Amino acid sequence: MEDSKIIELYFKRSEAAISETSEKYSPYCSVIAKNILHNELDEEECLSDTWLCAWNNIPPTVPNCLRVFLGKITRNISLNLFRKKNTAKRSAVFEPIDELSECVPGGETVEEAADAKALAEYLDGFIRSLPAEKRFVFIRRYWYGDGISDIAEKAKVNETRVKNILSRLRKKLREELEKEGFFG
Repeated sequence: MEDSKIIELYFKRSEAAISETSEKYSPYCSVIAKNILHNELDEEECLSDTWLCAWNNIPPTVPNCLRVFLGKITRNISLNLFRKKNTAKRSAVFEPIDELSECVPGGETVEEAADAKALAEYLDGFIRSLPAEKRFVFIRRYWYGDGISDIAEKAKVNETRVKNILSRLRKKLREELEKEGFFG
């Protein structure tokens, strides 16, 4: 079913919206949840929460792209669930997020939170400026949480190339963020 028709079902408050969404987007959202949670039951819980969140937010929200809208919801729910389940286990880490933490500033103060929007816009521009192969590798690693071998297979390159691309991109991103004053 077309996304516009699914969104219409949400606006009509038809329960068919959830079943159509699940049928069309479960495989896509499952990959995101699986790469973060690595647990089938948590993944199922995350997908259920994703459909509920979509139901609660459409309307009033009218997503420009339903796929991206659902992917973002799934990713946020998965990360929150991951953090909740692993707060006591300090050794548990979502590897791609840790890799990026080396080059993206973070913090909890009001001033740092105010800079979050500017940082997000800068990151968006950075990603858009990358050549297709590098953008693909970056997004697969840091948005979808794919493993190095999975990315290499999908990009049809060897793992060493993927590791080199990611390392160079992190270094370049860090340097550019420093130039822009995102690090104090």
